Amino acid sequence: MPGGTVEPDVETPVMAANRLVLITGPSGAGRTTAIRVLEDMGYEAIDNLPLSLLPRLLDGRAPEKPLALGVDVRNRDFSTAALIEVIDRNDWHAGVPLQVLYLDCNADVLFRRFSETRRRHPLAPGESPGAGIAREFDLLGPVQARADILVDTSEMSPHDLRAELERWFAPKGAARLAVSVHSFSYKRGLPRGLDMVLDCRFLRNPYWEPTLRALDGRSDEVAGYVRGDDRFDEFCARTGDLVHLLLPAYEAEGKAYLSIGFGCTGGQHRSVCMAETFAQKLAEGGWQVSIRHRELERRGQPAGPELKSKE
Repeated sequence: MPGGTVEPDVETPVMAANRLVLITGPSGAGRTTAIRVLEDMGYEAIDNLPLSLLPRLLDGRAPEKPLALGVDVRNRDFSTAALIEVIDRNDWHAGVPLQVLYLDCNADVLFRRFSETRRRHPLAPGESPGAGIAREFDLLGPVQARADILVDTSEMSPHDLRAELERWFAPKGAARLAVSVHSFSYKRGLPRGLDMVLDCRFLRNPYWEPTLRALDGRSDEVAGYVRGDDRFDEFCARTGDLVHLLLPAYEAEGKAYLSIGFGCTGGQHRSVCMAETFAQKLAEGGWQVSIRHRELERRGQPAGPELKSKE
């Protein structure tokens, strides 16, 4: 990434050891910078460890410090299936869940970065970087869908990326709990890593309105239709009361992030509307919020933006 990195604060707060972060994403998206940032925060950082050695590392003695693992297509014996197998395991050191940080970036921006640095793409050493970028996107698509946190670095400097990662991963006392709000389709199963799940299938369905079927829950037309359900306001109010009760309690216990999922049949209308509505209310309440629309992202539509707190 262009530019220099920002030096960390002199003092690093004490961190809980039970945190395991796997950092991945396309080459040039900022993975190396992210690893250095987490290392500055007190993480033990290991980059490009062969995937076949990860089980040996993670099945051993529980780490004394939080652990950050960098993985990309340059790892020896890399394959999409092998990486997904690592991500989907849920038995690494009891009580230490694996969290996937995916650094994404626009293909045009990646091409420019490779051109500016005159680097060869690892998947196209004898071709244009564009060919390697396209191949890598194909390889990492299923991995991106399993991300717990997705950060788009297309418009970020190293300083911006550091600030973003500090919001998600800073030690207890250094940042507020970060909230990720997801929409999804029950037909494709629950997204991994959700802490709370709410079912929106009781709300009236825009799918049955021909003029709304092709739109999604971010449009004013669909949002107005869903919010017109007599049960919508009470559902939002009661869910909001519950979450606003729990968030400070989770934060007091040292939890760094919380994932909330809203599901509906197709993951296009009701769940998207609820996720957008709820994320906005949380941001207005002072929480750091990001939005993920799994089914829209699978169709190549952009993820929701991060919502800044109003404090």
